[in-house]
Amino acid sequence: MAPLLVVGLALCLSGTWAVDKGNFKTCEQSAFCKRQRALKPGESPYRALLETMELTNTRLTLQLINDNNKVRLLLELYRLQGNITRVKINELKPLKPRYEVPDVLIREPTTEPLSVLSQDENGVVLSLGVESQRVIISARPFRLDIMEGSDVLMSLNSRGLLAFEHLRMRKDTFSYKVTSTVASVWDNIKRVFSSQADPEAEKKEEADPANQAETTKEEEEKVEDGMWEETFKSHTDSKPNGPSAVSLDFSLPGVEHVYGIPEHADTLRLKTTDNGDPYRLYNLDVFQYELYNPMALYGSVPVMVAHSAQRTTGIFWLNAAETWVDISSNTAGKTVFGKMLDYVQGSSETPQTDVRWISESGIIDVFIMLGPTPKDVFSQYASLTGTQSFPPLASLGYHQCRWNYNDQEDVKSVDAGFDEHDIPYDFIWLDIEHTDGKRYFTWDPHKFATPKEMLQGLMDKKRKMVAIVDPHIKVDSNYKIHNEIRTLGFYVKNKDGGDYEGWCWPGSASYPDFTRADMRAWWASMFAYDQYEGTMENLYTWNDMNEPSVFNGPEVTMHKDAMHGSWEHRDIHNLYGLYVQMATAEGLIQRSGGVERPFVLTRAFFAGSQRIGAVWTGDNAAEWDHLKISIPMCLSMGLVGISFCGADIGGFFKSPSTELLVRWYQAGAYQPFYRAHAHLDTPRREPWLFGPENTALIREAVRQRYTFLPYWYQLFYRAHVTGEPVMRPLWVEYPQDLATFALEDEYLIGRDLLVHPVVEEGARGVTAYLPGKDEVWFDVHTFQKHNGAQNLYIPVTMSSIPVFQRGGSIIPRKLRVRRSSTCMEHDPYTLYVALNLQRTADGELYIDDGHTFNYEKKEFIYRKLTFANKVLSSVNLAPDAKFTTDSWIERIIVLGASKPSKVTLKTADGQEKQLEFDFDASMSVLTVRKPGMNAGADWTVTFQ
Repeated sequence: MAPLLVVGLALCLSGTWAVDKGNFKTCEQSAFCKRQRALKPGESPYRALLETMELTNTRLTLQLINDNNKVRLLLELYRLQGNITRVKINELKPLKPRYEVPDVLIREPTTEPLSVLSQDENGVVLSLGVESQRVIISARPFRLDIMEGSDVLMSLNSRGLLAFEHLRMRKDTFSYKVTSTVASVWDNIKRVFSSQADPEAEKKEEADPANQAETTKEEEEKVEDGMWEETFKSHTDSKPNGPSAVSLDFSLPGVEHVYGIPEHADTLRLKTTDNGDPYRLYNLDVFQYELYNPMALYGSVPVMVAHSAQRTTGIFWLNAAETWVDISSNTAGKTVFGKMLDYVQGSSETPQTDVRWISESGIIDVFIMLGPTPKDVFSQYASLTGTQSFPPLASLGYHQCRWNYNDQEDVKSVDAGFDEHDIPYDFIWLDIEHTDGKRYFTWDPHKFATPKEMLQGLMDKKRKMVAIVDPHIKVDSNYKIHNEIRTLGFYVKNKDGGDYEGWCWPGSASYPDFTRADMRAWWASMFAYDQYEGTMENLYTWNDMNEPSVFNGPEVTMHKDAMHGSWEHRDIHNLYGLYVQMATAEGLIQRSGGVERPFVLTRAFFAGSQRIGAVWTGDNAAEWDHLKISIPMCLSMGLVGISFCGADIGGFFKSPSTELLVRWYQAGAYQPFYRAHAHLDTPRREPWLFGPENTALIREAVRQRYTFLPYWYQLFYRAHVTGEPVMRPLWVEYPQDLATFALEDEYLIGRDLLVHPVVEEGARGVTAYLPGKDEVWFDVHTFQKHNGAQNLYIPVTMSSIPVFQRGGSIIPRKLRVRRSSTCMEHDPYTLYVALNLQRTADGELYIDDGHTFNYEKKEFIYRKLTFANKVLSSVNLAPDAKFTTDSWIERIIVLGASKPSKVTLKTADGQEKQLEFDFDASMSVLTVRKPGMNAGADWTVTFQ
């Protein structure tokens, strides 16, 4: 009966394949959000006690006092290396420790000295050491402004919305009456001796931080529903620690565009929230999510990027509890005409965006990244949480998945189908049905009786497999994994101290406490070949349902009063998925003796997840709007460090039309993670099942992906080194071009490829904006040249994928497409040189073994390719690196060229030879054939 009950629960959650919004809270239904949002902008009750200020080489500390309840807070201010300012606010003397997020920062950030420029009774001015940057702390009310010259870059608490609910003892009616009586008697005694009382001593006693844990009479009278207990639907949250929310507002003068805080199925540019719910960050299992909505989804990265033509900044709110983000703007709702009218009339109102972060528990720990450029912000964030993990090259190829491939014969048949239809792929995936009764780390003994034989068959073709391992563990005394976790005491506990149990795919399940380092180490050890029987080195892992998903839990997740050691689940919720993926990736690394790079896909994520692997946008649907939304969703993730992002090709729920499926394959070919996936109840949709014409269109899209793999791989290496997103909005490269700020139907791959997928049903044309008044762009299919700074109408057919290469760039490609990326390892390169006569053309070529960590030992080739003064050259960017390749340069295609009289190759040893070439005068395309030099060598090619 258990599996039937689980299916029933799942169907109830999914309804008619549309999200049941009633399963998930609104701000009004979330007690702390409702309570905090009821606070209106105004004068803050918080005052800075300047006499408590202490300044050391590493930080400034300062006490704040809430004049309403006399509770004191401790403000810590740090100037960090790389133009970052950190602000921490905690209770000065909390009743018990408050949660501070571990394991997200890659190291304790390096501090730089602060210095006091001036101080009086109203505030203090500190130098940030960068040009004319300084921090102004105002005392009454407390406010913090970061300035550069005369410009305010960002203000904290300028709207007076700082709130910090201190921990306190809960008092029942009896204890309250007794306390009130005692207090009344004590007040009378004080009045009797008032003539002898010291007014200053009385003040000091009132403000004594040692007394701040006690709930005052005034606060007792203000106790609201949901502060000490909260019910949603049939679930009660016991809230043993009472109210503990924190909140702070940020004002961004001159800013109209903010981005980030994924994951939401919404526009790239974040909307104002004045007339609806704030954006919610709370990892949840949401079936077929609703679009253009601030509802929480599977992952949460509390990072916002603000951009204007003058500057880019970022806010990283390091808190793993449920969080809501309100956004308002003084220009929201104004039409273009209205803004023009303001300009004509000389309106002096400066555009400003105000942001307010509200979290249920923890402390305020915020990193303010001051840019000033987009790439500076990416670097600053990477210095805190790390860069994108460097994926195995094969994982950038195509992935074939569905829930579920039935058995080994089914896998073998699908694998053969790709060969029969000449479509390359690298990974085939198995969902939950491959296991023995949803017991992870096992195989169905009937359907997958000989998994090593299956894996060896794939390995013989240089292909790989991914199998799912979810974090809910079937409660079954005959299941080794469950017995060991229970014996070791590694399960999350319920509020009463027993093992937490909920319902998920296996039926009754418990959940390992991945916040424990010893639990993660044990989990990693389970991926060893002698533990996870039937596995081989070409089997990789997928972590789904790791929000965590609990079918019968509140909001389909874990109860907030469940316990992880001494911490409530409410404190760590958004970290859970990161920890699951972290432990899994470590297991894949350990099983190889630390040699092989892992590939682990996760659905839930947090800040820092980029260090571990890939994410996808979850349970989407076979609808055109879901295809469209995949672009801003992945762009948003890239802006906050997570480059390895993709959406289920064709949509997970429902069945796509052939047109939608083809267009999705075409769009997905130009997104970082390229995987088709489908629900158990949908018809099969392997690429060859829709007729020869559509098979040919899909084949061409997938083959285009494979020709660009050298470029994708080089960009992921750059992302790994610098933190720059692989897939990026146009404004990242054209930060002063206002026309790019809200674009979300086209994007850049790296700096040099512009993609405008066709995402409208029945489209006969698209209009692409080509940025840069001094730029030229070349259609990668036709080589036609177009000037920048224009909206270009492009007629399209079903075979069209509008992609443009920037003039002034060199992109290496491999045109010999084989059955998998590994089969192409030693194949030659074709260099595409797109000229812009106003500048030098350049590009990079990166080569390593494609799968190990040996690149960390300098075992790679990294070349700078340059075309200047009619000379194309390859120069070593890493002279101390050692690696060799059998690949060579078999072709050079120069776009925007003039016809040379001769083309001469000169190798590093001084030898010269004349090269054959063809010139197409109608398109100004020069093709140099068979130059033949090794891809890792120094050489020059001169065009005379």
